[in-house]
Amino acid sequence: MKFYRKHQRIAMAACAAGVALAATACGAPSTSGSASSSPASQAQSVPASSPAPESASPVPGAAAAVASLAPGFPQKLIPLMPKASIKSSSVDKNSSPVSAALVGTITAPASAVFGFYTPALSAQGFKAVPGDNVGGTKSKDFIRANGETANISVVEEAGVSTFTVGANVAAGSLK
Repeated sequence: MKFYRKHQRIAMAACAAGVALAATACGAPSTSGSASSSPASQAQSVPASSPAPESASPVPGAAAAVASLAPGFPQKLIPLMPKASIKSSSVDKNSSPVSAALVGTITAPASAVFGFYTPALSAQGFKAVPGDNVGGTKSKDFIRANGETANISVVEEAGVSTFTVGANVAAGSLK
């Protein structure tokens, strides 16, 4: 049950980032064009005339942002993979353990994403848990002393990997 609760918190952090993304999308002006778009076209940069990405801070100690790092995001704990684009991020210092999540995309295979984040987490004392998939999603779980957890999950489509990296750690570990 403890394992489930820790992963539930990672999912909640990712959900908060997704809610911020959805809220921003709902307020964005619509554009005409093809009804279908590829993931590669969705990763295009925002024109200079567009408003700055929005941040959401529903309660003190918690923050979420779209297309940028949320205020107070622990960049040492979850670094941004070089050449990756941020889709959303969140951090919640009110929960125990505290949680942080990063959603990004990169034009690289899932193996490259795991090749970057696995050593980054291992260098911080996280140990990989056996298993590499949850259903049809490539996913890797990690655990560290005192029950701290991290997860990397990646979905690959048309040469673009969309990844989520989340962690639930003690407040003192949030850097």
